[in-house]
Amino acid sequence: MIEATEFAAKSVRGLLNQPETPTGEGLVLTHGAGGNARAPLLAAVAEAFAASGMWVLRCELPFRQRRPHGPPGPAEAAGDRENLRQAVNEVRAIAPGRVFLGGHSYGGRQATMLAAEEPQSVDGLLLFSYPLHPPKKPTVLRIAHFADLQTPALFVHGSRDEFGSVEEMTAALRLLPGPAALIVIEKAGHDLRRGKFDIEGIVVERFREFRI
Repeated sequence: MIEATEFAAKSVRGLLNQPETPTGEGLVLTHGAGGNARAPLLAAVAEAFAASGMWVLRCELPFRQRRPHGPPGPAEAAGDRENLRQAVNEVRAIAPGRVFLGGHSYGGRQATMLAAEEPQSVDGLLLFSYPLHPPKKPTVLRIAHFADLQTPALFVHGSRDEFGSVEEMTAALRLLPGPAALIVIEKAGHDLRRGKFDIEGIVVERFREFRI
């Protein structure tokens, strides 16, 4: 596996995993509210997808570029989405084929919101631990944009995720007008075991089938 290299272009910052045998496709991944581009889950996912032939850019969102710790504020979300749009464009300059977008928790939520706002921006979504609602607040749902989400979306969710149960996620996915599927990682919480599960066999293979 080729080591990830630092990536910087305009306001886009992150780490780029280069495939040894490129398929021409690309993937932009981003982190949760408490993480960064070097988060263990993102690193493991990036390595697995790069091994399958995809260029993978782990994008450091603007709020994390501004400060090393702490969650983003509500006013920062629009700028984070714009940065993801720019990151997708940067990967399109590298990968001539389809480009996908996704991330963990907050990053995945922003990815879905960007795709809902701009349906043609990406070819598909890969979402880890979508934060359906805050812990212990099941009525505060983060799905207002789901009715506009036409982009094919594959969700990967832990069976013990306190941001949304498997049953809650299953019900929420029925609201999506576009293709959607759910992978459940048994006995995993919101951190999805920090990527210590069979990502290649469980996620990469399913994503390959899902995006055909």
